Amino acid sequence: MTENHVFPPSDVPEGTGERTADVLPFPLKKTTPPAAPETSAEGDVKPGEWEAELPDTDDPEAEGLTEGAPVDPPREVYPPSVAEWMEARDKTRLAVLPEWVKLPDQRTAVRKWAVRHYSAVIGYHAVRLPCIYTPKILWYSPRGAWRWSTAIGRWVFDAEGMGLRLASVANEDAAEYLKLSRQRNDRVRLRGIVASLAGFVGLAATLTLYVMAPSWLMLLAVATLTTTLGAVGAPADRPLIDLAKVTFRKRKLSSDIVIRAHEAAGLTSKDQSIAFPRPIGRDGDGWRVIVDLPFGRTFEDALKAHGRLASGMDIAPTQLFLDKDETSGRRVSYWIADRDPLAVPSGKSPLLGATRVDFWKPFPWGVDERGNAVMATMLWLSLLVGAVPRQGKTFSARTIALAAALDPYVRLYVFDGKASPDWRKFALVAHRIGFGIVPKNGIDPVGHLLTSLRELKADVEDRYHRLSELPLHICPEGKLTPEISRDKKLNMPLTLFVVDEVQEYLQHPEHGKEILSLLVYLARVAPAVGVSVMTSTQKPDDKACPSELRDQHQARFALRVGAYQVSDTILGAGSYSEGLDASKLLKSHKGVGLLKGMSDDAGIVRTYLADGRDAERVLTRAAALREAEGTLSGDAAGEAPAPEVSATVLDDVAQVLGKGEVKVWSETIVDRLADLRPDAYGPWAELEAKPKAEALTAALKPFGVATEQISRRIEGKTVNKRGIKREDLASAITQRNEKRDAG
Repeated sequence: MTENHVFPPSDVPEGTGERTADVLPFPLKKTTPPAAPETSAEGDVKPGEWEAELPDTDDPEAEGLTEGAPVDPPREVYPPSVAEWMEARDKTRLAVLPEWVKLPDQRTAVRKWAVRHYSAVIGYHAVRLPCIYTPKILWYSPRGAWRWSTAIGRWVFDAEGMGLRLASVANEDAAEYLKLSRQRNDRVRLRGIVASLAGFVGLAATLTLYVMAPSWLMLLAVATLTTTLGAVGAPADRPLIDLAKVTFRKRKLSSDIVIRAHEAAGLTSKDQSIAFPRPIGRDGDGWRVIVDLPFGRTFEDALKAHGRLASGMDIAPTQLFLDKDETSGRRVSYWIADRDPLAVPSGKSPLLGATRVDFWKPFPWGVDERGNAVMATMLWLSLLVGAVPRQGKTFSARTIALAAALDPYVRLYVFDGKASPDWRKFALVAHRIGFGIVPKNGIDPVGHLLTSLRELKADVEDRYHRLSELPLHICPEGKLTPEISRDKKLNMPLTLFVVDEVQEYLQHPEHGKEILSLLVYLARVAPAVGVSVMTSTQKPDDKACPSELRDQHQARFALRVGAYQVSDTILGAGSYSEGLDASKLLKSHKGVGLLKGMSDDAGIVRTYLADGRDAERVLTRAAALREAEGTLSGDAAGEAPAPEVSATVLDDVAQVLGKGEVKVWSETIVDRLADLRPDAYGPWAELEAKPKAEALTAALKPFGVATEQISRRIEGKTVNKRGIKREDLASAITQRNEKRDAG
């Protein structure tokens, strides 16, 4: 079953659509390679789609290649056709309406933000009106009346000219004094008449209101006058009305400031300065500036001067974001945020409102620095998450696991090396789960992890064989499809293997080397058949998390780290030279990291928050969903833990096979094993028939012993059950012995 579900928009004022371009404060964007050409049914490139068709130069009769013909190709081929030229020109044309006006989901997000914002502002002032604003008005209105009457009196009696008259007296300039006195008398006479008329009009209006107007209008007039007097009488440092929101530092960005910044960064010369191909303008909660650097300067030069550019603009480095323009090597696009956008929480995860998730499709993981949604996917890749403690590493990884939990057809393996409460509730849905490295309640978590890794490795090897053998109408390209992954009979669901604080298991004195080997194998090989691996660590050094494992992860996510060398260790060698440096992130940037390898571009992700209560809500819903679909399995379903796969199981099975038995049912073998070793195989025998056979199948799969349908005639009826063949068991024992001797 597949369903399309729309996630609720993120709790941001703008930009809820999927990110189309990444703007980085320090990272260098990777350019996206051109799309592959479309081909015809015969496999030839369609003309006009990838490159222009050229005549076959090997054909002597080709048109236009006769002797004496011009060397240049014909005009119909080069330059491009008029349609292609017009299409290229269309790409440079600016949109008439912004994206939030054209896109329905963004219009909805803006509308919801406006409702939330203005309802909060109105409610804020409505609560303060009777208990704060009204006493302030009554307290400040007498002072306002005095200020108003004093200002009118000074105007009527020409107080502003008193200084000039006194100066003429001091200078004993009688002519100037008489001139100023006459001017003052004329002004006072005219202004007195105006003030008297205004007073009579005001008195008449007041009497009219008192006698003829309704009481509500009289009260409105008194309230208006009192409010006006209160506003006039309020002190300058104590405004009458409080602010309903915090006003952040925001300045108008001018071309002079931008030029000054480039001069301070050393990106200009005496002969050349920067140019502005587009006017500076507002873009969301910041400014968009596009500049052309002097000839010879590149985007990489601006990237290296990131700190100096920010200083020249008098802003924090985390407010300046650089974007590479593909039309020119010297053109740079800057986005200057009004405040540090990475310190603003991204909000609750939309998974809280999702009924289910299709893990085959991208799901919401967070937002970028502009507030646009960042969609994540775990298909065909493995992910490494690294950070110093208490920067949101576990929460970031857990959000991906929560999305997987909401797809009932995704099988989850969860192991937490530090045994924290963060992953405990995944016991509701996880096929295999373990915590810490210390045995407790008779369960060895390290042994459980090792068994699960062996089980999963055998499953991956089996998937490769089975996918290659499936008929073309089911598996046309030999690859896993959504239909195959949801077919319970084929038993090849999408699988997510999560290991938090992986260094705790890798440093285990007894099993660390084997765990490392198995994780390397799964991270390298398993994603191609739908088994993704996600590991997280706070110690990504070669000792705690060797490079042979780190290098197998196609995607990397680095939250704040202590030094650029550690950032390079997580994101991959050479990332620092590309401008990717997670050590520049601040302590306040919790849940913020640099993502590389999940898509063609590297970018910033402010991951959504889902705390312990939110995670429990999601996982409770996910467990109910899996029960309804019949996909709850393993530890979550209370089934017997994966058996400890060891070499003795082969010998034990061989011992219980009778002489001359070529094919034996699995459940028969389990009953015999329980009689042979009750402590080891007794729990298997207590299971139902089908789980009993599955337990033996899982134990033998790592050794290449497969099960198949075996028919028996019982009381005249044919009964089919799964079982094993003696020859397969003998081959597995021979191969094991050869490996043992070689080792």
